[in-house]
Amino acid sequence: MHQYRTHSCGALRKTDIGKTCRLAGWVHRKRDHGNLLFIDLRDHYGLTQCVVDFSNPIMKVLEHVKLESVVSVLGQVVSRPAETVNTKLPTGEIELKITNVEILSTSETLPLQVNSEENPPEDIRLKYRFLDLRREKIHQNIMLRSQVIASLRQRMIKQGFTEFQTPILTSSSPEGARDFLVPSRLHPGKFYALPQAPQQFKQLLMVAGFDRYFQIAPCFRDEDSRADRSPGEFYQLDFEMSFVTQEDVFQAIEPVLHGVFVEFSQGKTVSSMPFPRIKYDDALLTYGSDKPDLRNPLHIKDVTDIFINSNFDIFTKAIKSGSSVRAIKTSQTSLKPRSFFDKLNDWAKEQGLGGLAYLSFSDDGIKGPIAKNLDVQKIDSLKKRFAAENGDSIFFVCEKNAKIAKISGLTRTKLAEELNLIDRKRFEFCWIVDFPMYELNPDTGKIEFCHNPFSMPQGGLDALEKQDPLTIKAYQYDIVCNGVELSSGAIRNHRPDIMYKAFQLAGYSKEEVENRFGGMLNAFKFGAPPHGGSAPGIDRIVMLLADEKNIREVITFPMNQQAMDLMMQAPAEILPTRLKELHIRLDLAGDKKIKS
Repeated sequence: MHQYRTHSCGALRKTDIGKTCRLAGWVHRKRDHGNLLFIDLRDHYGLTQCVVDFSNPIMKVLEHVKLESVVSVLGQVVSRPAETVNTKLPTGEIELKITNVEILSTSETLPLQVNSEENPPEDIRLKYRFLDLRREKIHQNIMLRSQVIASLRQRMIKQGFTEFQTPILTSSSPEGARDFLVPSRLHPGKFYALPQAPQQFKQLLMVAGFDRYFQIAPCFRDEDSRADRSPGEFYQLDFEMSFVTQEDVFQAIEPVLHGVFVEFSQGKTVSSMPFPRIKYDDALLTYGSDKPDLRNPLHIKDVTDIFINSNFDIFTKAIKSGSSVRAIKTSQTSLKPRSFFDKLNDWAKEQGLGGLAYLSFSDDGIKGPIAKNLDVQKIDSLKKRFAAENGDSIFFVCEKNAKIAKISGLTRTKLAEELNLIDRKRFEFCWIVDFPMYELNPDTGKIEFCHNPFSMPQGGLDALEKQDPLTIKAYQYDIVCNGVELSSGAIRNHRPDIMYKAFQLAGYSKEEVENRFGGMLNAFKFGAPPHGGSAPGIDRIVMLLADEKNIREVITFPMNQQAMDLMMQAPAEILPTRLKELHIRLDLAGDKKIKS
C-alpha cells in the first residue's frame, strides 16, 4: 500500500465499500458528536468524510489536530446512513471509518478561514495567498484558468498557428505605458526593459517567414491597478499572421474565442459568429464607449439639432459654447414613481452634471422637468426620432463635446442597471474597427499615436502626406465582450517609408525611429510580408468566464492595488553591494523633491 494515499479525496464511491484505503489531505472541518468524531478531509480533487469512534485511541489524537493540518488516514470504506447522505458531494454516499492516522504536518492558528465562503480583508488574503488558494471558489478559478489556457493553445494549433517564445529582456518601446526597467551589470548606465508586449518580436517572426505565430505571453507594464487590470504583469494570447487582411484576422481568432467561451460558458449563451463589426465613431455615438456592453439594449442618439433653437436655455447656451446633447429612450418607465427619476437626477449630479433632464409620455400627456420648455414641434421631432410611444421616457445629457460620449455611456449603463435590462446569462462579442490613427494630447496640444504606433494607416502613405492626421483611420481593431476589452490588434505597418512618415507626424525624427526601432525597421528593408494580429487578455477572459468582477480572483499570486506583493514582500530594498555591482546610486531625497 502507498505510503500516503491509495485514492484521492474525490475518488471513493459506493463501489468501493468494503475496501481498505488510505487518504491524505488537509483537515477541512471537524465535528465532534461525543462518541463519534467526523473529519472532512480535503485535497486538490475533492472531499471525503472520515469518522472515528471513541473506542479507538486515535480519536484523542485527532481531537487535538487543528484545521488545515495535513494527515494521512487508513480505514475501511463504509456506506453512510441514508439520512446523512450528501448528494452535493461525489463522495457523499460513503465515508472512511478510520483505523489509523499519521500526522504529516500541523497547522498553526489560521489567519483566515479556508472552509468559509466569506472573504476576509484583501490584505490578509494576499499576504496568506497560499491559504486563500485552498478555498474552493478561488481554487476552482485557478483551475479554470489552466483549462482555458490549454483549450486556447489546442484551438490555436488547430487553426494552423505555431507556438514560439520571445525574449523577456529587451529594449524600451512606446506601447502606451511605462516600462519596467532592468539595469545591466555588464553595460553600466544602460537598461533592459521587460516587454509590454512581444510586439516587435512577433512582427520579426513574420519577416522571418513563420507565417502564423502564437504564444501565451507574459507582458509587463508599470501602470496603476484597476478591477480589470493587474499591476505589473499579465498574460495574453499573442498571435500574428502573414499575408492577411483585417477580415482574415477576425476569421482566424473568432472560432478560437467563440469555442472557448462555449466550452466554459456553464450554460450561458455566446453570441454567434461572425461577431458584429462596429465603427469606432459609431460606438462612441450609439453606446458612449469604444468597449460597449451589447447585453444592454439601450441606444444613444444625438439630438443637438433639436435643442439648438429651443426655449430650454440651459441646453441652448451650452450648445453655443461647444456642448452636445445626447438622449436615451427607455420603455415602460413613464409610470415609474417620482423617486425613480429623483434618484437618477441625484446620480447625474454626482457625475458632475446639473441633473438628468427627461420627458415621459403617457395617456395623461407629457411629463418631465423640461416639458414646458419645448414646443409641440420639437417634442414631435423627439418622438419621431426615437419612435417613442406612451409609456416611454427619454433622458437627456448635455456636456462638452470632449466629454459627451463618456457621460452618455455612463448614463446608458446606469439606466440599464436601474431597469435590470442587462442579461447576465449572455456573452456578447463585437469588434470595434476604424480607430483613429492619431489623437491630440489635450495637455501639450501635440499629435500622438492613438493606439499601436506600428499600425498601417488606412490609405497608406498617400493618407499620411495629404490628410489632416486627426482624420486618418488605422487598420486597428479591438475585440470586446460584455463591455470588457479583451484585445487590441492591427494590420501592421510593414513598409519603412510609411513608418518613417507615420512616426514623423507623431513627433519622432528619422534618427530617433532608427535608434528605437532599428531592429524591426532594418528587417523591413529586406522584404516584409503584410501582416497583422492581436492579443486577447488571458486574465480578462478567465475573469469573464468565472463571473468575477476583480481580476485578482483569477490570478494565482497577484499584487495589491499599490503594486505590492504582500506575501513575498516585494518590492524590497536591495543590498548596497548589489546596487554597486549594477552601477546604481539611489537619490531618494531628490525623488521627494520631484514629488513635492
